Amino acid sequence: MVIIEKMTTKHLADVITLSVVEEQKQFVGTIDDILKNANAQIRPHVIFAEEQMVGFFLIDTNYSKTHDFASQSHSIGLRSFFISKEHQGKGYAKQAILALPTYLREAYANYSQIYLTVNCQNPIAKALYLKGGFEDTNSLYHGGAAGPQHIMVKALV
Repeated sequence: MVIIEKMTTKHLADVITLSVVEEQKQFVGTIDDILKNANAQIRPHVIFAEEQMVGFFLIDTNYSKTHDFASQSHSIGLRSFFISKEHQGKGYAKQAILALPTYLREAYANYSQIYLTVNCQNPIAKALYLKGGFEDTNSLYHGGAAGPQHIMVKALV
């Protein structure tokens, strides 16, 4: 079972050790690059399994203001979701995606939807999000550094 928490300074030493395999870096980046995006509106979160940190993601509370497709003001964005390379293939990503709505309803009670974009060249991640209840909007986002991305959404209510 996975546990999701807001990242605090006590997590930093473990967070900076997280990484993805080389082929995934084009989609996620490095943890150093990801952490540069964190601020008061883009908040870092950590994923634990068996008391060990296994993953990371950002929640962007400003997503609807920076992405036209997230038209509702009560929408947040999931960004930079990943499971560290040494923990991949153990089902943690699926568990975390399934646990996400319950966590977000408590941590971000004022938001009713979560959006994400997933690169068109990353079918494994897209399949994960579909299994986790996200819906493909059948529209593409063209603002990503690694090419077009599928726009996906999930209700949090």
